[in-house]
Parts: sequence; structure tokens; C-alpha cells
Amino acid sequence: MSRYRPTDEKQLAEIVSAAIAAEEPLEVVAGGSKRDLGRPLQAPHLLDVTGFAGIRLYEPQELVLSAGAATPLMEIERTLAAKRQMLAFEPGDWRALLGSTTASQTLGGVIACNQAGPRRIRQGAARDHFLGVSAVSGRGEAFKAGGRVVKNVTGYDLCKLLAGSYGTLAVMTAVTVKVLPAPEATRTVVLAGLDDARAVAAMTHGLNSPHEVSGAAHRPRVDGRPRTMLRVEGPVPSVEARSGALRDELKPFGTAEILGDADSVKLWATVRDAEPFAAGDRTIWRVSLAPTAAPGFLAAVRGTLDVDYLLDWGGGLVWLAVQGAEDGGAGVIRAALGGRGHATLIRAPLALRGTVPVFEPLAPAVAALTARVKDSFDPKRILNRGRLYAEL
Repeated sequence: MSRYRPTDEKQLAEIVSAAIAAEEPLEVVAGGSKRDLGRPLQAPHLLDVTGFAGIRLYEPQELVLSAGAATPLMEIERTLAAKRQMLAFEPGDWRALLGSTTASQTLGGVIACNQAGPRRIRQGAARDHFLGVSAVSGRGEAFKAGGRVVKNVTGYDLCKLLAGSYGTLAVMTAVTVKVLPAPEATRTVVLAGLDDARAVAAMTHGLNSPHEVSGAAHRPRVDGRPRTMLRVEGPVPSVEARSGALRDELKPFGTAEILGDADSVKLWATVRDAEPFAAGDRTIWRVSLAPTAAPGFLAAVRGTLDVDYLLDWGGGLVWLAVQGAEDGGAGVIRAALGGRGHATLIRAPLALRGTVPVFEPLAPAVAALTARVKDSFDPKRILNRGRLYAEL
């Protein structure tokens, strides 16, 4: 496999144009932490975009940061932490899950995959914080979209389109994101012993309360017992008052304890990164569905598969770790969903990722629209060909 490493957009456009002329696809790679996420690629050339790195603008007072797309996420987070700010969409670190611990996460990578952690229920996904972009399309054309403020939207919002495209539409060279103040304090209200249905009811109650819950998760086995967790963040006096009031409101679900800052930060990093599933060789799925549907979905799946699980987003996100199923559990999981959600295969052997749909199969009308979008940006299927769907 030949490797190209452009250092500016002109070189990048020339490389993409040459690939178009030769009709030879490119695998786009920066830090490489997510190379095993998605369908297997069959690209004869690797496009190394690590040359597009470095923070270019950071204005803490304006809550905005611009950086090269290949800037390591660790550098971004360290810079923000120095000013007590953060990426509010809380991107997870899936390197242990994907077996890529020697690689580095990048800002462009988490945007391209539209990653978001437990705080998504309150702050939205990566695309909701993605303000502007510079990129080169699969036509070999450089373009810019968005700006440096949230309200700067002209024409189509291409930033929203690129977030979650997994590098199949364009190669991002620079991104601008909204940042927010980091919380002064964090508390977690923890209930023990609830089954899935009661846990979802408790999380729903907390999320509908006036206490501004920023995380709601449930693990069926922690030290032998289920744990249901609700996070409260903000200024110290407010957090103390709100977490106490939330504990009192949840008394119908049992007696709760309140965890302090250090324990809370560690706990939510574990949820964010799906850490319980990192070790071992189980097939890992990430399922999005209506929170109220989660208990019934889990009952159907657990009746057939050997599975461990974790609920996040108040039950709207289900992590599944499947053992032993020939198809990784795809048939059972998607049948249990019944078209009322989306199941994404996060970790599986290469052969399985080539035979089982990694992303939720598209309805015909949506598939046709997706193909038209791909045609607009990358008609020759040069960029990350087949990573999302075989025909794209």
C-alpha cells in the first residue's frame, strides 16, 4: 500500500485528483485510532493527513476553538482544561475497545464519527458543536463551510453533513468547534438493585426533573448488583442542592447514595468509554432506540444471546457485548429492534465486518438520497470507499 502525506490543501487536492484519474480509492487516516471502526476498506493507497495538525485559534471568551483536523484530542483537551473549558459533547475514548491503544485520537476523527458521550442527552452530539470546516471533497475541490459563531449558517449546513460521514464525503483539514465552561463540581446519585424497567423509569424521572441531570446510565452488574446512576454538574452550591433534591425525589426507587467529584469523574469515564467491554473478544454493538423501548428490547435479546450490556442516555443508548453468536448477534438484535432504532457494529473480526451490515441498513428512499449525496461530493467513490455501506 502506497502512502501519501500532504502538508497543505493544494497537495491534498492534487493527490485526490490523481486518485480520481486513476480510479484508485484512498483510505483517509490521521491518528488511526478508529481504523477498525466500520466496514473493511479495500483501498490501494493510504492518505495520511497528520500534517494538518495544531491549534490555530482559541478564544476562551468567545467559546470557540479552531484546529487542524489531525490535532490530537489530548492536546485539545489539555488546552481547554487550562482555561477550565471542555468539549461538552464528551467524546469517548474507544481505543481499548478497538485494540488501538498505541494510536491517538484526533479532533477531526471524533467529528467525522459524530462521537458523543453521556452528556449527549443534555448537550447534543459532536455535530451540534461543529461550527466550521475547511476540506477537500472527493472531486479534488477545496471548500469551506460554516464559520466561527453558532448563528453563522448560509445555505446548506455542510458541517452537519460531514459529521458522521466517516470520511466518505471529504477530507477535513481544519475544524472549528464550540467549547463550554467545565463544571466546577460533579455529583452522582446512585440507586442499587433496580431491574432494567425500573432503572429506565428512575432515569426518566430524573431527566424530567428540574435538576438538570447531565448523565443517566445503568449497569446490571457492579460488584454483583445493578447500579443506576444520574449525574449533576455545575457550581458547587448548586450541585450540592440539586443532587440532594434529586436523591429525595428518587426515594420511590430506593435509597440512593451520592458520589463526590473524584468518584463521579472516574465513573462517567468508564461509561463514556464502554470500559467494561474493552477486555475480551466479545462482539460489541451500540444500539440507539427510544428509552422506553430499552427494557423490552433487552428482554428479547437476552432470551436468545449470551450478552452483557450497559445503558446510557437514560436508556436511549444500549451497549451490547455478545459472546458466541455466529453472526455476532446481528439477526437477533435487528429483529428485536424491528426497525425502531439503529444498531451499529463497533467491534468484530474483519471477516464478520465484511459480511454483516456494520451500520443499520437503509430504507430504499434513504439509501437513494445517501447515494445522491455521495455522488455530489465523491462521484468516483475515492474516499474511504465502502466504509459505511458496500456500494458507497
